[in-house]
Amino acid sequence: MRRGEVLLVACSGGPDSMALLHALALLQDRLGVRVIGHGVDHGLRAEAAAELALAARFATSLQVPFGVSRLRVAAGGNLQERAREARHQALQAVGREAGASAIALGHTADDRAETVLMRLLRGAGPRGLAAMPPRAEGHPTATGARTATGAPTATAAGGQAPLPRVRPLLRVRRADVLVHLERHQVPSAADPTTEDPRFLRVRVRRELLPLLVELSPGIVGHLCALAEMLAAEPSVQAQAAAVAVAAAAGLPGLGRAQREAIERARRTGRTSARLRVRGGSEVTVSLAEAGIVVNPEGGRRRKRAKAKVDAGPEPARARKVPRSTAGGKGGMLVDSEKKGRAGVTPGPVTARPDRRSTQERPSPRSPRPPSRGSS
Repeated sequence: MRRGEVLLVACSGGPDSMALLHALALLQDRLGVRVIGHGVDHGLRAEAAAELALAARFATSLQVPFGVSRLRVAAGGNLQERAREARHQALQAVGREAGASAIALGHTADDRAETVLMRLLRGAGPRGLAAMPPRAEGHPTATGARTATGAPTATAAGGQAPLPRVRPLLRVRRADVLVHLERHQVPSAADPTTEDPRFLRVRVRRELLPLLVELSPGIVGHLCALAEMLAAEPSVQAQAAAVAVAAAAGLPGLGRAQREAIERARRTGRTSARLRVRGGSEVTVSLAEAGIVVNPEGGRRRKRAKAKVDAGPEPARARKVPRSTAGGKGGMLVDSEKKGRAGVTPGPVTARPDRRSTQERPSPRSPRPPSRGSS
C-alpha cells in the first residue's frame, strides 16, 4: 500500500482478527497508512453482539475507529458460505464509503492449509487448490463462479471495481497468534461455531489435520507451499497479456519465466514487471486497471545493428504513454528501457548503427620498410 491510504481491517473479536487489528494499529505510523476496524454481525448468534462490543472497546483503546454492520442471514443449507458472502459484501460497501484501498483479513497459515484440504476433499482442480492468496483481487460470488480468465463473474455494487483483500497473517501459525495475544494482553472472544463438528472445516481442523501432522509434522507448510505454487501458475489472463506484450515488443514470444513474472506482478498488486527476453534485452511491462494498451513506441532492443540504419535521435529513458493516446482509460503499457547503444525512439523500432559503418575505415597499414641492415 502507498503512504496515506486507508486500510479497512475486518475484526470479529476472535483471536486472529484481534491480533491483526493490534499489529496493524501499532504499525500504521511506520507504514504510513490509516487503519480503521469494522465488524459484521450476521444475526445468527446472540453472542456476536458482545464479541463485537469487545472488539470496539479494544479498537478505542488503540485509537482506531471501529464500526459494526448488522445483517440477517437466513438459516438453511451452506450457511457458512452464505454468511461469508454477506460479510464480504458488507465490508466492500463500508470500505468504499471510507475510501479504503484494501480490506485486511485475519487468515493464518492454518486457515489456508485447512482450506486446501477442504477443496481437495471436494475435488477441486489446480485453480481451486490455489486457495487464499496473500492478495486477492475481485469479489468472490456466493458460488465462487469465475470467468475463463479467472476474474469474478460479478462486480461490486454500483459497478465499481471491488476492493482487493489482503491477508497480512498468512505466513503466521495459529499458535503464534495465541502467543501474541498473551504477550500483549490482547482480549479476544471464542466463537462456538469454530468447534461445531457439523461444519466440514471444524472436522478438518480437529480430526484430519492432526492426523496428517502425526504423519508429516510440516504438513501445514507443505499445503501452503502447494497453494503458492499453484497460484504462481500463469493465469489465462496473464498468458493472453504475455502474447500481446510479445507481439507489441516485436518478440517471437515470451517464455514461462516471463509469463510468471507478469502473473506475480498482477497478483501482488505491483504496477510493473521487468522481463528479460532473448538476446539479453529487457522490457518493462506497466500494469494498469483496464485492458491491455501497448506503447507504439516500445520495441525490441538490439545490442548492435548488423546493417546501416537511420540513426534517429539520441536514445532516452523509457517514458509512459499518455492515457489519452494509449487507446483507452488505462491498460498494459510496454516500454523498452535504455541499455547500451539501443533505445526508445519515436515511430518504428530503430537502433543506433555500428559506428564503424558510418565512418571511413582506415586503410590497411602499409608494410614496414626494410631495415637499414637488410639487403
